[in-house]
Amino acid sequence: MTFDVVPPTEGSHRVLPRPMIRPGQSSTRGMRVAIIHYWLVGMRGGEKVLESLLRMFPDADIVTHVYDPARVSPLIRRHKVITTSINRLPFAPRLYTKYLPLMPRALEEVDLTGYDLVISSESGPAKGVIAPPEAVHICYCHSPMRYLWDQYHTYRREAGFVTRQIMPHMAARLRSWDVISAARVDAFAANSQHVAQRIQKYWRRPAEVIYPPVAVDDFAPIPAADRGEFYLWAGELVAYKRPDLAIEAFNRLDRPLIVIGGPRKAERALAARANSNIRFVGHVPFDKLRRYLASCKALIFPGEEDFGILPVEVMASGRPVIAYGRGGALSTVIDGETGLLFKDQSVEGLVEAVKRFEAEGLEHLDPQALVRHAATFDEAAFQRGIVKLLASQSVRYEPSLEFERTAALAIS
Repeated sequence: MTFDVVPPTEGSHRVLPRPMIRPGQSSTRGMRVAIIHYWLVGMRGGEKVLESLLRMFPDADIVTHVYDPARVSPLIRRHKVITTSINRLPFAPRLYTKYLPLMPRALEEVDLTGYDLVISSESGPAKGVIAPPEAVHICYCHSPMRYLWDQYHTYRREAGFVTRQIMPHMAARLRSWDVISAARVDAFAANSQHVAQRIQKYWRRPAEVIYPPVAVDDFAPIPAADRGEFYLWAGELVAYKRPDLAIEAFNRLDRPLIVIGGPRKAERALAARANSNIRFVGHVPFDKLRRYLASCKALIFPGEEDFGILPVEVMASGRPVIAYGRGGALSTVIDGETGLLFKDQSVEGLVEAVKRFEAEGLEHLDPQALVRHAATFDEAAFQRGIVKLLASQSVRYEPSLEFERTAALAIS
């Protein structure tokens, strides 16, 4: 297998050659850094983590399986991107998940000779690169691959006939490689306690919990008089986020619910089951999304997520969250203080949660208290966590000159 190198786009910073770090030297300044990210075909939570790492390491190179420059941010495009051979397979930006069985070998053939620090960003295959023996390899894990582990049976049940037949053999081989490749990592970080537990269970490795960076400063409360009387559900309309639960519960409650998200096919299917009190608005521009977050009575968050950035964004907007009390919500929502957690992931459980939310007057929680809580998940907290993780491997983080000039926060 061969690899493609995509040079930085026009206007990017110039990357100067630097010497290999000498034995015994532990500062990141002068290190060659490679950040391994599973695929770059859009801007979601994992890519926001990647952006924060790139701000810490502005000269880092990126290694990924699939790269679509038109669908990522200018910050990512400014960096040199090395793609594995997966990127050259037919229709890779659209069909990359079909090539999952080929990704382990593609990763292992990436030559990282000369790099001193390897940071893998794992949700799809990333940590399985073979780092040089003298390099430090840390992994920030968004989740062990859910389609191999905790969500395997759900994914197989929802797959087409052919995929259902081949999935057991393919998944068994990938699981073996997934466990073996975990031994190549020097230190793990997880984006929540929930994910740290799965890392321990499946890979038998401890993980430091470092919450992902949330751009809390992009959100702000609005005056109470400008808020609406509606509840809000937002996100991709996929099964594990449980939009169906919100629809059925609000059919019974007859309270106004606004649903943001797509795809359109899923929206139409859910809309056919919804009463007139539920309004679907599809995908909305960011400015309009911010207005919805700040105007709602509460966010309805009935799925079990690894972390869940949206609840933090809602709290940064001064509004509370009604969330299913498992997964990442346990790390972000404080029951009775920043929202409400419910234990029964059912229509009845959500209906009772909304009624209790109203009976206890939780819609009147202090917006500034919610904002202060959300601020604990900002980018500075994430970057301090990465600094601490590096220190555990005897690597001292020193900001580059570019970071010192451009960073809006200080690492301390």
